[in-house]
Formats: sequence, structure tokens, C-alpha cells
Amino acid sequence: MVNMEKVKMQKLKSTEELNAYRKSLNKAKDPNKVRIAICNSTGCNAFGGEGVRAAFEQAVEAQGLKKKVEVLKTGCHGFCERGPIAVILPREIFYQKVAIEDVDEIISSTILKGEIIDRLLYEDPGTGKKVIHEHEVPFYAKQKRMVFKDNNRIDPTRIDHYIERGGYSGLSKMLTSMSPGQVIEEVKKSGLRGRGGGGFPAGLKWDFCRKAEDSPKYLICNADEGDPGAFMDRSLLEGNPHLVLEGMIIAAYAIGSKSGYVYVRTEYPLAVKHIRIAIEQAKEKGFLGDNILGTDFSFHLKIKEGAGAFVCGEETALIASIEGKRGMPRPRPPFPAVSGLWGKPSNINNVETFANISYIILNGGENYAKIGTEKSKGTKIFALTGRINNTGLVEVPMGTTLREVIFGIGGGIPKGRKFKAVQMGGPSGGCIPESLLDTPVDYDAITATGAIMGSGGMVVMDETTCMVDVARFFLKFTQAESCGKCTFCRLGTKRMLEILEGICEGKGKPEDIETLEKLSEFIKDGSLCGLGQTAPNPVLTTLKYFRDEYEAHIIDKHCPAKSCRPLIAFTVIKDLCKGCGLCAKVCPVGAPKGKKKEPFSIDQDICIKCGQCLAKCKFDAIRIHRRAPVTTLI
Repeated sequence: MVNMEKVKMQKLKSTEELNAYRKSLNKAKDPNKVRIAICNSTGCNAFGGEGVRAAFEQAVEAQGLKKKVEVLKTGCHGFCERGPIAVILPREIFYQKVAIEDVDEIISSTILKGEIIDRLLYEDPGTGKKVIHEHEVPFYAKQKRMVFKDNNRIDPTRIDHYIERGGYSGLSKMLTSMSPGQVIEEVKKSGLRGRGGGGFPAGLKWDFCRKAEDSPKYLICNADEGDPGAFMDRSLLEGNPHLVLEGMIIAAYAIGSKSGYVYVRTEYPLAVKHIRIAIEQAKEKGFLGDNILGTDFSFHLKIKEGAGAFVCGEETALIASIEGKRGMPRPRPPFPAVSGLWGKPSNINNVETFANISYIILNGGENYAKIGTEKSKGTKIFALTGRINNTGLVEVPMGTTLREVIFGIGGGIPKGRKFKAVQMGGPSGGCIPESLLDTPVDYDAITATGAIMGSGGMVVMDETTCMVDVARFFLKFTQAESCGKCTFCRLGTKRMLEILEGICEGKGKPEDIETLEKLSEFIKDGSLCGLGQTAPNPVLTTLKYFRDEYEAHIIDKHCPAKSCRPLIAFTVIKDLCKGCGLCAKVCPVGAPKGKKKEPFSIDQDICIKCGQCLAKCKFDAIRIHRRAPVTTLI
């Protein structure tokens, strides 16, 4: 008979103790207790999530409800557009955009009386129907959450919450019934491919490292998520760090590693805080350190905070950074599996890859492989951002079409505008046009479009987006993040950026398009690492699908999206202008001129084209035109 009071104070020394401890946690849990799950991710906290949680805790304390109501701090719920989010469990009442001022009413009406507060419910823009329950919200209903399923149900700083919901069961199963070779075989059967962007089979990668003759062997989690618009890894570390740790411990056992690192950018303070807490808790409970769960398997883990260099997402640059060197890639081979950290065999996977491992070990590789497509298995988390109604984190089975993600889950394009393109793969990716919206989301299909899956960034663009400017934006990012080691990358991306900036300013020449294409090929062929090899992708895909926009900029000196400032002018429509003067009030440089109750005009010589007048005009009297016409008053 296991003494559970003793187990609570000490390390778990066997899988039997772990199982007994989990049973005790579930037995002690009151199924009738109301739990208010508050999103306290970086996103919701930016909207005031921490203040909302504190207000709930104070209200529960003040009304003597602590025995009946628990306020639960959770990670990201995914629906970032609607934060702060509060879910009342077990009824699954979904309240969105909750403010501190709403807390007392939620306690008095919903918690004590069971009443629904209509104004806090989500309203489906398609049907106009108010949705009460979380699983009925279209954003969630059309997803398949495997990796992300507990993010909105557990406190990431409490290991008991993870254990209670089955956490570390995969580790327990492995230690009692599987050899390292069997673990690798299950991962191979699963078809899991690296979620960091390259899509290399995870099981094969582990096998290479295990068979490497040298020792010791190192395991590294790449949490250096640097793509603009991507925040999947950050949210997993913030919301369920133990899921990632369990996957790492299983991987360490499989490859024969006793030491590892979580490489996370210091720009993710909440993620760093939570993974640090999780590591200490795992040590205390016996999941990390020497003789894990009473076996002869030992694994130690450290955190390495990176300074935020995008190039350190590349494996060899990341390794150099851990070693205390400047983050710069080196030639391969030898690959890290043979000669990595400190010259020893090393295995590197990203956060989401490790987060899939526990499921595979518990349910079997063949079971996991039933989800997805023939060559891309499982689910994938995407950061859905940009010109779209529903922004946030989306987890779908591989093979789901872009149309289903953008219009089914994302809710389509706001303000009745037309979809134009989706940028996938971050600065290393490309832009996919409307004609390819039915492309399935898997590694091979996305690569065939000229884009890449990447780590999971998905930036949606509408008709007001200039595709030349998009290419310029991403190339500016990669040019600034180039480590400078390769001449082709260092100088080639700079020259491409100069050409794109000239085109956006109306200074483009007909030969610029051919020059961009030639430079792209030189950079792809001559660069050492993935940053340089993929840097031209945004340019190449926009040239492929939106060449007419480049030609309009170069030949007609016209931006079809009316976005590039040097090629547009803001003008006043005389018959619509009421002379209210609001445009003059909001203009930072005083470009609008006129008298009250008479039509205004805009002085093109000083107008900086910030768009404030257009945004604030109540009478739709301001329009965007090509360049500045002869007269600014129509």
C-alpha cells in the first residue's frame, strides 16, 4: 500500500507510485466545483487578462466561495481575437472580451444564479447567433485539438494539473515496457515530421543520433521561434510546458542522452518563466534528474536563453550559441546527429515536435498515423493572423485545405473585402494566391506552391495589401537577420531589398524583374544555411502569382492596392465634404486646408500619406488616387 501523504512530499520512485498519485489527485477532485478558467497567456494579458483573474480571485474570496469556486490560471485558449477569455466549467460557458468591470456580474449572475450574460457571449458573424458553450464556437468546433487540448484546462505552473489529466503516462509506459529501439520504431511508424519547418522525419533523426558512435549525446529543444506572426511554440511553453518536457525525456531515453537544453529566446519572458518552473517541479517529482521513477535512466535539463537572432533557429547556429559563440551556421556534413553540441552527437527538434511524442507513445504510432495525409501525419498548429476575422492559434489535421482554415475557422475576411493571398512559412516562405485556396495543408502540397509549411505562421492578406510591399517587408527582415557569413546572402539580399524599395517608390525599371529572379537563384544556390537559401521565396512567389502588380509599379507607376505611399495621393471629394474640419484636427502635419462648412483640400507638398484623414472622415469624402493629380480638389 502506497503512503500517499509521503509521496506528496517526496519524489515518485516508481511508476506504481505515479499511478497511485494520479488516482489520488482525481479522487480528491470535486466534480461539482465550479472552475473559472482565465486565459493568462501573453496575448490575453496584453488585453488585461491578469487583472481579470485577480478580480475574480478577490470576488471569490470576498463572497466566501473558495470551497465552491476555483479561479484557474491557464495558458492560451487559442482565440486571441476575443481575449481576455473566461470559461465557466464544467458547463463550458464561453465568455469573451471580459473586463474587470464584468467580474462581479459574472459571479452574482452566472456562478450563483446560473444565468447567462448575453453581452459576453460570442456572436457568430455568419448567422448572428449567440453561442453559449465553448465547443460550439465555430472557431473551436472545426479544429482537432490533440497537442493543444489541455492548454485551456490546466494551470501551467502546477504539475499536479498535468499529472491529473494523464501527464507523464507516456513516460511511465516507456520506462516499464519499451526499449529505446522500440520507442524510435513507434515514432517512425507515426510518420511524425519535424514541426520546425524542415519536415524531416523525427524517428529517422532520432535513429541517426542513437546509432552515432561518439558520446555523450545531447538533446536540444529549439524554442527560438522567430517568424513574424508566429507564436505556437511560445503558447505551448506558456500553457503546457510539461507536455514538452515529457516529450524531451522520452526522446532522451530513445537516443541515449543524459543531458539536454531548452533553447528559448529571452524575448519570451512568460515562456521562460513557466518552463523554468516546470523543470524544477519535474525534478522534485522525479521525472528529471538521476534514476527517473526509480530506474537507471537519468536525464538533466538546462535552459539557454537566446538573444533573439533569427538565424539561431538554424540548428548549427543554435548549437554555436549554446557553446557561447556567435550564432552563425556551419557547413554540413557533418550533421548534428554525428557532430553537434561540443562536437558530440546531438538531436534537435522544435517545441511542437516534442509536444506530439507523449500521444504517440501512449496510443501507438499506427494510431497517430491514421490522422493526416499519406506523407504528412498528425495535426499542425498554425498562428492565424492578418486580415482575417478570427485570429489566434488553430490546430487542424494535416490535409485540411487552406480554404477550410481561412474561411471555416478564421471566419473569412473582415469588412467585406476580398481575399488576396496567404503568406506561409514566415520570411522563408511564400505567398499563396486565391486560385490555390483548395491546396491541402501538408508539407509536399505547400512546397509545390513555392511556399513552405515553416513552423506554422499563416498571415492572411486582403485586396488592400500590396504584394510588392509584402515581398519588401519580408526581405527587409531576412536581410537584417542575416549573420553576414555568406557573401551571397549578405550582399544579395541587400541588393534585392534596394530594388524592391525602388519599385515601391516608383523608381523601378523594366529590367528589375529579371534582376530579382537572377539574384534569387544566386542566393539560393550560394547560401550556407536555410535563411539565405529560402530568403528569396517571398519575392519569387509574388513574382510568380502577382507579376502584374510588379509591372504596374514599374511601368504605370501605380500601386493597384493603393498602399505604397510614394505612388498615391489623398484627395477630397468636393460634393461630399461637409467642411467639418475633422481631417485637419487628426492630421499630424496640417495638410488639410479649408474653412468650416466649406470643402477642404489637401496640400500634397506636405501630406505624409499617413491615412488618418481617410480613417476619420465621417462622410466618405476622402479618397486615394494615383500619385498627386494637378489639383487636389475634385
